[in-house]
Amino acid sequence: MLSSWARTRGCSRIRKALNCSARISKARNQERQLSRSASSVHILGIETSCDDTGVAVVDGNGNVLGEALKSQLKTHVEFGGIIPPIARNLHLQNIEPTAEAALKQCPVPIEDIDAIAVTIKPGLSLCLKVGLEFAKKLARQHQKPLIPIHHMEAHALAVRLKHRVEFPYLVLLASGGHCQLAVVRGVDDFLLLGQTQDDAPGEAFDKLSRRLKLQNIPECQHLSGGQAMELVARGGDPEAFFIPEPMTTYRSCNFSFSGLKYSVLKRLLKLEQEHGIEGDAMIPEVADVCASAQHAIVVHLLRRTQRAIHYCVRKGLLSSSTESSDGAAPTLVVSGGVACNSHLRSMLSQLCSREGVNLVTPSKELCTDNGIMIAWNGVERWNASLGITDDLDSVDITARCSLGKDISSSVTEMAIKSERLRLKLE
Repeated sequence: MLSSWARTRGCSRIRKALNCSARISKARNQERQLSRSASSVHILGIETSCDDTGVAVVDGNGNVLGEALKSQLKTHVEFGGIIPPIARNLHLQNIEPTAEAALKQCPVPIEDIDAIAVTIKPGLSLCLKVGLEFAKKLARQHQKPLIPIHHMEAHALAVRLKHRVEFPYLVLLASGGHCQLAVVRGVDDFLLLGQTQDDAPGEAFDKLSRRLKLQNIPECQHLSGGQAMELVARGGDPEAFFIPEPMTTYRSCNFSFSGLKYSVLKRLLKLEQEHGIEGDAMIPEVADVCASAQHAIVVHLLRRTQRAIHYCVRKGLLSSSTESSDGAAPTLVVSGGVACNSHLRSMLSQLCSREGVNLVTPSKELCTDNGIMIAWNGVERWNASLGITDDLDSVDITARCSLGKDISSSVTEMAIKSERLRLKLE
């Protein structure tokens, strides 16, 4: 048995060693920043959190020097959804050629890359591991530091690659796995206002698309569920069917899409019974159902976003954050795969116009998962000396994690009443 004195002395030595390691790491980060100006930095980004293998090189000015993306969409459409072991195997198959393709385009040799940024959270654990292990392999081979990246933070910051959006700003992140409203106050400073309590909007789109058998339409065969529903909805009436709005009695910024999805499926079953639909046959009202379901999802997103805007204004959480003509309006950024939806963009544009808010959206290519946003987040973190590490063994994946500080209870306590959206349907 160790004496109390020995244990204390041992702990003291450990603390000193840890403090020394932290000081060395900080010193190395400072040396890196001094050796490279912000504009001359080059970061390699790796993304494998779900079903897209993305690799890119971005410099400090936001120039994409090389980029490659390998989608697994066709495979997962055939299987009716993402199956993690299959997604992992495809990442293993695609990661090296994708990285080679991105680096081949890049005029900067890998020896002159400053760091490797890689998604480590949140996501499918089997998929995250592929990206992290490949990043560690490159880092060891070329003696580069790692920059661990939070996938949703990368989505939230991607807009700053091409738009001069200053902190703070409000962000709506809507995808197949997440739905969150947050205030972005800095590169690693987020206030979470609300998030989905069950399904994500992209997940609802995918499940409804499969149940509506949209893959039987030739034009939809190789589209994601959300893309297929948006395409078919163009020929439908968004007011054809009443779909109850979720959580109307909850004055929060949280979301729920499971009940909305159930309402649509219940209506679909009734229509199929009325028409005697069997097998692969589709109901004649498929376009109207798609349009009504899409609009219901969009309205729910808008209602919560409107409350988030009002909460932020009352709390003084937002200031001028883009190069607007009036120079005073707060900014809403919308990102994530669902942000590609044209109906959502159109309705958000109307909402922001009425609320006096600047709406800024990344290009559709940057809204979906990609290596560019990971590399750019790496640039942002490099410039702020945040999270750069040479201790590769200390970096691990986290399948589930929060986004910043959760202040959603404060939103609920304020009990802000929703106002009429007054949307003009096109």
